[in-house]
Amino acid sequence: MRPHCLFFGMGIVLSVLARAQPPDAARALFERTCAVCHSADGGGGEMGPNIVNRVAALSDAELTTIIHGGIPTRGMPATSLSSAQAAQLVAFLRTLRVSERPAARRTVPLLDGHTLEGLVLNQSTLDLQLRTDDQRIHLLRRSGDRYREVTSQVPWPTYNGDVNGNRFTPLTQIGPGNIAHLANQWIFTMEGGTTRSETTPVVADGVMYVTSANECWALDAGSGRQLWHYQRPRTKGLIGNASQGFNRGVAVAGELVFMVTDHAHLIALRRSSGELVWDTQMADWHQNYNATSAPLIVDNLVLSGTAGGEQGVRGFVAAFDQATGREVWRTWTVPKRGEPGSETWHGKAIDHPSAVTWFTGTYDAALGLVYWPTGNPGPDYNGDERLGDNLYSDSILALDAKTGKMKWYYQFTPHDIHDWDSTEPPVLVDAAWQGVPRKLLIQANRNGFFYVLDRTDGSLLLGKPFVNKLTWAREIGADGRPVLLPLEEGPEGGTKVCPDVYGATNWFSTSYNANTGLYYVESSENCSLYYKRAMEWEAGRGYTGGSQRLAPDEEPKMVLRAIDIHTGKIAWELPQGGQGSSFGGTLATATGLVFFCEDSGMLMAVDAATGKILWHFQTSTYIKASPMTYEFDGKQYIAIAVGQNILAFALSE
Repeated sequence: MRPHCLFFGMGIVLSVLARAQPPDAARALFERTCAVCHSADGGGGEMGPNIVNRVAALSDAELTTIIHGGIPTRGMPATSLSSAQAAQLVAFLRTLRVSERPAARRTVPLLDGHTLEGLVLNQSTLDLQLRTDDQRIHLLRRSGDRYREVTSQVPWPTYNGDVNGNRFTPLTQIGPGNIAHLANQWIFTMEGGTTRSETTPVVADGVMYVTSANECWALDAGSGRQLWHYQRPRTKGLIGNASQGFNRGVAVAGELVFMVTDHAHLIALRRSSGELVWDTQMADWHQNYNATSAPLIVDNLVLSGTAGGEQGVRGFVAAFDQATGREVWRTWTVPKRGEPGSETWHGKAIDHPSAVTWFTGTYDAALGLVYWPTGNPGPDYNGDERLGDNLYSDSILALDAKTGKMKWYYQFTPHDIHDWDSTEPPVLVDAAWQGVPRKLLIQANRNGFFYVLDRTDGSLLLGKPFVNKLTWAREIGADGRPVLLPLEEGPEGGTKVCPDVYGATNWFSTSYNANTGLYYVESSENCSLYYKRAMEWEAGRGYTGGSQRLAPDEEPKMVLRAIDIHTGKIAWELPQGGQGSSFGGTLATATGLVFFCEDSGMLMAVDAATGKILWHFQTSTYIKASPMTYEFDGKQYIAIAVGQNILAFALSE
């Protein structure tokens, strides 16, 4: 009978408590019970993972529970150890230490006759990744008995590829004429605690950075080979979106890479090694704050917001000095009682107003303005204690990049009671408007309307529906406010509203192609039933003010739509046949392609002018991330996070 394998299926920071050498009896118990799977030092083997790297963040009680009950879904059966034996085994686990194996040092001959000497981070028969003493990472490819150095000529340096928020690439290697030859080149698996990835890879100097909750990996962008891995324990007792274990990505500037932690800290890592440089608390997670999305680089600052919209936190955008992590400015999204704007909150809900800033903003360097989208007011579904417009929820805030001072705002959904936060991507476009050059901000909003604003002053230029199932408002009036419609009672009580709670679209990325004049967005056709009830705010609890569920008489459908930004009309659309579960975004190219995440789990490419399907790759997993592209060693890649994996595609040779 095979001994039981102690399989801990969760990602934990590489650190173990040092204790005295255990007695031989405890070691014998470990060897008899666990070592056949995990090796005698706990470092992992053919049948089980490395557990030395995973036990530090588990309490003795948690370890005992796992030992007794196992994790059957991850391959670990229960044990029949007594309580005394389990305690003895836990004590032994606390003594296991990470093996400090120094990286190999090597001198590498180059094609040009020079050599490089440094630490080998990773290598294979075909490639080698080396860090020299000046802390530079060199990505090398074998050429005979020598190596050549490669990097990325066209990077993807920020979450959306550019601070304007538009996932449009000027790369032209992949186009309609050759896309049939697009094939998977490499796969990287984010092992450990990653269950659902929503990250967008960022590529700079040939290195790709991808994230999960409290984890960051640096990869060779041409091969997917790991360079380093940063990991810290997940926060126990956390509530909110971050407790689900995902993170949407990083920001890169100079020699640092920035990301948020699940418990609302902003951290800076050294790009060459993953070493922690600084750690700044943005907000107290004990008061329901958490964080999930990629920061934004603005000159010498790094900007971020937090999540916690269903838990009644107070939203803010904050800017931090890149070098030190010192806070430079903070702008709150909801005024305190007595401050200007507080008159739009009648009732006690202003004390826990939400309007969080959980998604990444955009930046216009010429105007010196940051544009940050805000979330819905709280409680989500009950507006009885927050009568009024509830500023500045469901809005775009235009902030001075140096000071955080609000220059203007536009509120899309006043007094929202349907959880339609406005944290969809705000895309900055320079285009002629009625024959006159204008600086535009466009957004397909969760409430079902497509908006065009003048981003210099926030004036509304266009507001048109982009979905068919829209029952809450007839139109956007000349004053910029929605013209409301009476809502119907659902077949089983509650209030039926279209679009549903997930919105006509959501946080997944959109893209705009100036050559076609079209804006590409994955949209949803569905409705929800809403129920409200009184609810008091508590730390560690949700604060929704009711509940919702998808209307049972509706069939969810995802539709890729191309919107003419000058008229709001739908130029073409592509309905999909899945379950309405895709949360994947779009990527537009200068060659006239649109990559998007089809509802069944396919990464798909269509003609940007017509919507004709040109290519697809079935992942068989609902995609919760958005595609990106970059050039490495003269080859254009398309990459996307799917499940626990990063997939990279390029033209086959």
